Amino acid sequence: MASSDSEKTLKDLEAGSNIEPVPASNERSEQAQTNPGWEGADDPRDPYNWPSYHKISIAIIFSIGQLITLMSASMMAAVLDQISDDLSMSASLTQMSFSVYVLGLAFGPFIIGPMSELYGRKPVWIIFNLGYVLWNALCPVGKSQGVMIAGRLLTGFFASAGVALTQPVLADMYRAKDRGKSLALATFIPYLGPALGPIVGGLVAQHVEWSWLFWILSIFDAGVIAAGTFVIRETCAFVLLRRKAAAEAHKAAGQELPNPTNKAVLIAIGKGLLRPVELLIYRPVILFISFNIAINFGTYFLLLSTFATLWIEKYHESKSISSLNYIAIALGATVAAQGGGHLMDFLWRRQKAQYPDKEAVPEFRVPYMVPCAALLPATLFWYGWTVENHVHWFVVDLSVAFFALSSFMLNQGMSAYMLDEFTHTASANAAVRLLSQLLGFCFPLFAPQMYEELGYGWGNSLLAFIFIVVGIPQIIILWFFGARIRGIGKNRAGIAY
Repeated sequence: MASSDSEKTLKDLEAGSNIEPVPASNERSEQAQTNPGWEGADDPRDPYNWPSYHKISIAIIFSIGQLITLMSASMMAAVLDQISDDLSMSASLTQMSFSVYVLGLAFGPFIIGPMSELYGRKPVWIIFNLGYVLWNALCPVGKSQGVMIAGRLLTGFFASAGVALTQPVLADMYRAKDRGKSLALATFIPYLGPALGPIVGGLVAQHVEWSWLFWILSIFDAGVIAAGTFVIRETCAFVLLRRKAAAEAHKAAGQELPNPTNKAVLIAIGKGLLRPVELLIYRPVILFISFNIAINFGTYFLLLSTFATLWIEKYHESKSISSLNYIAIALGATVAAQGGGHLMDFLWRRQKAQYPDKEAVPEFRVPYMVPCAALLPATLFWYGWTVENHVHWFVVDLSVAFFALSSFMLNQGMSAYMLDEFTHTASANAAVRLLSQLLGFCFPLFAPQMYEELGYGWGNSLLAFIFIVVGIPQIIILWFFGARIRGIGKNRAGIAY
């Protein structure tokens, strides 16, 4: 039997398919969710059954890696004027050097997601982090405009491993009923990145040359890679089950299985690389999730790109003092990560208890998202008009803290919805994040002109109105029609996505 299973695995590889685990949303029971191929629900090799300390250790390493990704996105905000002067860059070109990093984040997951499902999360994470260390360190070398912009683009491409793999790895190890807890664990450290980046950037720039911002993060990430090499275990069920089948075949036959042909490997790689594109084309629910996250993230990144300038130019604070205002973002993000995660699990359990005879579905996440979606535009009005009228800095920071709270909680809810629905979580995550990263690249490019023409009051009001018209109706539609939307293209040509 083991030999025939192994032969089937090789044929599956040549056909470009994978061993399919049961999606998280289709739980057999609260306690007995497992994947076909494991020796029962309690198989210790199944990542769902690993000891908590193994899961937490892996989650911490991936979380720190994602922290570096987010710090790299925001660290330049505090020193953009210095970079502009030293590299003789115009305001728009300087803004591009800041946001082009996010463009790299948009396309990296299209390679990372499928490769991690074919070769494993761990090797892909290590290789891409090594690429980040190299290109991030090269950004300030020679103080060249071209090197800076190209380096930031490639740094974002390789740094996207943190964004692309953290949530799928947590989904590998935690069931749907613990989704909030797992997201709280995964996001606690990374959510500090947008605040720590500018704070570290502002403080470092006061004492050493701005180039050291890049080199410090590269050194930090090198240490994280070294730790991850020893701590991280492979979590992807596709990879683990293939290894299990190969080991059983070897034990039964007493010889090594033949390696797949080059043609078979190329077919499997091609199919994997096309999967995120197919998800975008054939699964409309991806566009629903993606568009909501995109507007949310684009607005957040626009605010982030102009935050330091606001405090320096309108409130006349020094760079060091202005960077401390990012603590407001950190506070909102921390409450979102920890309080939001536990609230999500509580509401999920209530939905499950309310419909005991109904299979757990991703729509159980919608009640968590509704108050977040209502709060987000309200905080944009609050932030914009307090700045416009030069209200005390504490009130402005309070508005930003609540904006971060609502923004990050809404992102959590949408991410949980996506993880509940899709089997190929890394590929689905890549498809979902594409639009959000593109808007994260574009929004900051027009931010200075928007605030110059409209001011902070009407500028932020415009962003709030856009979210009210586009973002909130999407969540309502998911509650009433989510199941129908999810059903479109779900088993196209008999292949589950």
